[in-house]
Amino acid sequence: MSTFKGKTIVITGAGMGLGLATSKVLAQKGANLSIVDYNEEALEKAKKEIQAIAPEAKILTIVADVSDEEAVKNYVAKTVSEFGTIDGFYNNAGIEGKQAPLVDYDVNVFKKVIDINLMGVYYGLKHVIPVMQKNGGGKIVNVASVGGIRGVVNQMPYVASKHAVSGMTKNAAIEYGRDGIYTNAIAPGAILTPMVAEAFKQVNPADPKAAEKEYAQRNPTRKLGDPENVGNLVAFLLSEECQYVNGQTIAIDGGESNLYGNS
Repeated sequence: MSTFKGKTIVITGAGMGLGLATSKVLAQKGANLSIVDYNEEALEKAKKEIQAIAPEAKILTIVADVSDEEAVKNYVAKTVSEFGTIDGFYNNAGIEGKQAPLVDYDVNVFKKVIDINLMGVYYGLKHVIPVMQKNGGGKIVNVASVGGIRGVVNQMPYVASKHAVSGMTKNAAIEYGRDGIYTNAIAPGAILTPMVAEAFKQVNPADPKAAEKEYAQRNPTRKLGDPENVGNLVAFLLSEECQYVNGQTIAIDGGESNLYGNS
């Protein structure tokens, strides 16, 4: 069993969903956590939830908008000031945007998705990597999506941003692997988070649970994923046990991305 005792991990988008689930997994493994989110109320609630299951965990909360480079520089600086360095980085913050066909998509929403999902990830890499270089290495996990390895109807900016995250992951891996920095990405499918629940509301406002059930039936496992499944994968990729895995985008979707068509 991997341990993170004495290790400092930064997690963006930690107020809920995959960020919170991963924070809980890592806290129970002994990590010092720097949890970042734009929503201060959600962040404080997340800290209480984490402390409820890991009372000994050291947790720094930082309110930041990842699409603002100065805010990213600030969360990196505050983390280093508090804990001395950064050993692992879960570059998770992201939004889905709205669902609409390409030609009808609101360009302002498009730009917001790109600012958060793409530029937010880039800014994180830009300012965390130098800290890891000084530290002699580190582990980074970016969040792509199954929308980063295939198309998704009516989600053009989301798909574009997540393909870009996968590409940046490959580049970071080949540029900084020599410094002992391993960079990978995960590609979650339909994991039942608040963001995915909101997507089902858009698909079927009258009965989002029906949309959820219909989607699950297309998955080889006939179910949706649990956020803790993702937390466990991220914990492995950030751990010392994960060696020689670099530049990969790893799907965690029950096998759905292997399907051809809508079987």
